[in-house]
Amino acid sequence: MNRSLAEPAFPRDDGMVDPQLRAALGDDAAVLGALGDVRVFVPIVAVVGEQATDGSDKSADMAAVFMTGADGRKALLVFSSVASLAAWNATARPVAVWGRDAALAAVAEDASAMLLDLGSDHFTVIETDGVRRLAAMSTAGEAG
Repeated sequence: MNRSLAEPAFPRDDGMVDPQLRAALGDDAAVLGALGDVRVFVPIVAVVGEQATDGSDKSADMAAVFMTGADGRKALLVFSSVASLAAWNATARPVAVWGRDAALAAVAEDASAMLLDLGSDHFTVIETDGVRRLAAMSTAGEAG
């Protein structure tokens, strides 16, 4: 189904943890099983660009947040709720997406992992195979 910009993907969304995901938190396998079919939040932050040569203000772009580990692997940050995202960074803008679409974005940006609720007591790492499996759910939905 194609949506217009006037039609929100998640009408009446309260920003709380999806009940299906809440039940899975703390169990990595259950989180992976639930994540594709639930709404999560990707943090968007301002990234300062270059300063203009005429002395005017610097430019800024908005970007999703990726972290790079000591081993060089890149991971997309995702959060189960607006509150968990705000606890990580109160200035980040939450963008609601399906978990499977977050995984597709991670794969498109050559990330090999997703980090769910970084800094929380139920922090979960979704590793490469899980990210690819979730991303495949998104592409399968587009084909049908």
